[in-house]
Amino acid sequence: MTTLHGFPQPAQWKGKDLPRILSRLFQVDDGHRLEVAKRHGAYHTIGSTLFDKSQFELIELVKDSGLRGRGGAGFPTGMKWSFVPRGTGKPVYLVINADEGEPGTFKDRLCMSRDPHLLLEGMIITGFALGVRTAGLLGENIQGSGYSLDIFVHRGAGAYICGEETGLINSLEGFKGQPRLKPPFPAVSGAFAAPTVVNNVETIMAVPYILQHGAKGYRQWGTDKSPGSKLFSVAGDVNAPGVYEVPLGMPYMEFFELAGGLKGELLGCIPGGSSAPVLNAEETRKATMDYESLASLKSMLGSGAVTPFNSATDVPRYLQTIARFYAHESCGQCTPCREGTGYVDRVLDKVVDGHGRNGDLELIKDLADSYEWTTICAFAPGAAWPIQSFITKFRTHFQAYIEKNPEHAKPRELELERAGAFW
Repeated sequence: MTTLHGFPQPAQWKGKDLPRILSRLFQVDDGHRLEVAKRHGAYHTIGSTLFDKSQFELIELVKDSGLRGRGGAGFPTGMKWSFVPRGTGKPVYLVINADEGEPGTFKDRLCMSRDPHLLLEGMIITGFALGVRTAGLLGENIQGSGYSLDIFVHRGAGAYICGEETGLINSLEGFKGQPRLKPPFPAVSGAFAAPTVVNNVETIMAVPYILQHGAKGYRQWGTDKSPGSKLFSVAGDVNAPGVYEVPLGMPYMEFFELAGGLKGELLGCIPGGSSAPVLNAEETRKATMDYESLASLKSMLGSGAVTPFNSATDVPRYLQTIARFYAHESCGQCTPCREGTGYVDRVLDKVVDGHGRNGDLELIKDLADSYEWTTICAFAPGAAWPIQSFITKFRTHFQAYIEKNPEHAKPRELELERAGAFW
């Protein structure tokens, strides 16, 4: 047995090796130190393995590997890189999104603290593939290649909305962290109006393995449409919460065994971060950890934050916490999102506080339906999906709260409208 972030994880599971593409140094003492990381293979690709290839060969290699963005959207990484125009006369920027604001997600911080050199190596490779060229913080003429690279670390302001790529770019430039209208897309006009690629930490950390072992080597894990491995943050009602690297396509119920087993009787599971539509127990039992399986269940893999919960869970209070988070984190730029998330939060508070009325659940879902796809960015849909799915799949739990109110059958007065809701 080896140790992953303080929790036991076998080298094999169900008779098969578990991948160590991303977590190779998670169990190694002082793995963040350069000399230790180099003993374990860090920067071995920075030389002829990298510089004997053209930029376009590298992009095609990543396309062939099937690597998809690990920040939540799952967009094909190589395709995203291919959108960057050449010969514009402007610098090209690579922005690594380490914001990790999605509740339940704690993988990227572990990556950066346990193996920062894998991220740096991935950035050098990606920078070369994209034609990123500034001046020599990592040294002029890297490995005699004629390629030089600057890397800067910028501290974020902590807002969830800055996980959205254009909101992140605005924040990086010193403006208010609010998403931009698209087009233009960042690949054409991103940071400082120059071509820009925004990738997640985990996405970039997979690139050195792909360069060293090829697309076929990467595809030995996962499924045809969801190849490779992924880091999953698991919390909630399991006995060994933590971060685990597993091949995509693993059944959720098998993953729970790997994480020490479930506590109590399974009631449901948030499969990919708080914005992912919740699964009930039946859906969870048949779901596998890949993009296609969850899409077929009208949910998503998202950031890989897995939160199973058992039958002892107070579901309305669970959703109340999620709704309050999204009401607080709305950037306020779009009226439906700014007002709608706050309105949902206030009605849900009344339900949980014992002042719910008949019709409140219909009102809550109608509000979420109304702001789901009416805004500049995907924040509003991400705020709507947990509301819609929890209310639909666990309605009896909410109805039980409403019926605790002796006056639940009386029509609701207009106190919410007077409190500032615009509906």
